Amino acid sequence: MATGRKKKNVAASRGGFEQLTIFDVIREDEARQQEERPAPGSFNISSRLRNAISEGLKRSSLSRYEVAARMSELVGVEITKSQLDSWTAESKEYHRFPAEYLPAFCLVTGHLEPLRMMARMLKCYVLESKEALLAELGRIDQVKRDLARREKVVREMIEKMWATG
Repeated sequence: MATGRKKKNVAASRGGFEQLTIFDVIREDEARQQEERPAPGSFNISSRLRNAISEGLKRSSLSRYEVAARMSELVGVEITKSQLDSWTAESKEYHRFPAEYLPAFCLVTGHLEPLRMMARMLKCYVLESKEALLAELGRIDQVKRDLARREKVVREMIEKMWATG
């Protein structure tokens, strides 16, 4: 479905290099999502979540035993290597990774993709500290621009009032 808007070729505007800012990604994603509705069953993320958790375990410098131990400390419940194995094994279809353990998993492994994947499904974004501060700075700049426009309108109205006074 066409929206009537031309899409800006970000790569071309940057000399052919594909370096998207977070704002470019958000704009493109929002435009795409406005045209799409979730398909039935598209929120069944069992396989994707399993893969994202497996990837986090592979990328981590910690062993599965260490990941389980550190997660256990954080959540106050014993988590074992066997549980991690079950939660990531394709053959263990009914063994699901508990959502309440996800923050601990992401912190211990440094792998935020499982959280990002779920957030994207809801048209949300996970920003790390620096990114969040930059986003807040952008929001502040936008508020300043909006106030400057309002100030200009008010000043113009005052000038007209004095001129016709």
